[in-house]
Amino acid sequence: MGEVAARFGLATHVLRHWEDVGLLRPARDGAGRRRYVRDDVVRVAVVLRSKAAGMTLEQIVVLLDAEARDRHEVLEGHLADLDRRMEEMRRSREMTEHALRCRAHDIATCPRFEAGVEDLLAGRDHTFGKPLAAPASPSRGG
Repeated sequence: MGEVAARFGLATHVLRHWEDVGLLRPARDGAGRRRYVRDDVVRVAVVLRSKAAGMTLEQIVVLLDAEARDRHEVLEGHLADLDRRMEEMRRSREMTEHALRCRAHDIATCPRFEAGVEDLLAGRDHTFGKPLAAPASPSRGG
């Protein structure tokens, strides 16, 4: 276990947790020590890559379960989440590029930059999983 953990830069308790939630099932030797074979090491790499892609452990359990009936549903949901995050990143990049070119030192005073957050001001953005509260009355004073 220590060798596998070190290979991937993980603490051993992470591998034990992944085993507890059903992601790993290493064989045991006569003394009860875990024996990781190549397939186990591949699973660790798949878990790490899936986590880097933003998947939860619950989603990864389904992904690695050959019997899971809702595999496609989980993957389609993850793709939708990736699309949403990619759109957020695109908007963030646009706003950052604009901020680099903008002459305003306080970017919040730039009318064109303000247009980039209009959806938030109007309460239409659902980035954090729920609609925003009703917009406050517009006031530049404070």
